[in-house]
Amino acid sequence: MIKAVALDVDGTITDKRRRGCISAIETIYKVENTGIPVIITTGNILCFTRALSIFLATSGGMVAENGGVIESNGVKKILGNFEVCQEAYNYLNSKLSVEKVQNSDLRVSEIALTRKIPVKNVKEILREFDVRIYDSKFAIHITDPLVNKGSSLIKVAADIGVKPNEILAIGDSENDMEFLSAAGTKVAVSNADKELKDIADYVTKQPHGNGVKEAVEKYIPEIQL
Repeated sequence: MIKAVALDVDGTITDKRRRGCISAIETIYKVENTGIPVIITTGNILCFTRALSIFLATSGGMVAENGGVIESNGVKKILGNFEVCQEAYNYLNSKLSVEKVQNSDLRVSEIALTRKIPVKNVKEILREFDVRIYDSKFAIHITDPLVNKGSSLIKVAADIGVKPNEILAIGDSENDMEFLSAAGTKVAVSNADKELKDIADYVTKQPHGNGVKEAVEKYIPEIQL
């Protein structure tokens, strides 16, 4: 039985231009109105995630910065080691001309770069550093390898009394691999990376928000939109 829905943001409940999908918003409202909490799970900063949660009226808590920061029951926790990411970034910046994404000064557990350079170049230069590199298709993230969206999702779910096998997780990109793996029901929207589709229990026929709507109707049959 599904007792929580965990959703990625960029590319999942938004389109490729990062515009919120009306179908996803309506789905979130319907899920919450039936008493099932929605957990926002994203690579973005916590203040953005919190604002999104407020506007969408989600109640399940938040996973931000690819698991580096969480908030549940009103309590914020920083789980990622920013110093290891900063060290790697400093070295990378000495080798390549890189640019941080907007509002990077608000990040506390990871570093996110614009996608102006190939992610394979970043991975090659930082191969000796103890960091994890993700390409979310919206940014390149330098993260602490000891945390990820999946491990942090489990912590947030536990705070609201939900077991991992009771979670429906929906995502689209490389940084959602551990996130989906941690959940009992794994869904990739049709625009997802192939690697994510390969581990999913179900790949939607529709992309982005329409895919979220499709997945919820499939796995929570009492919700019809």
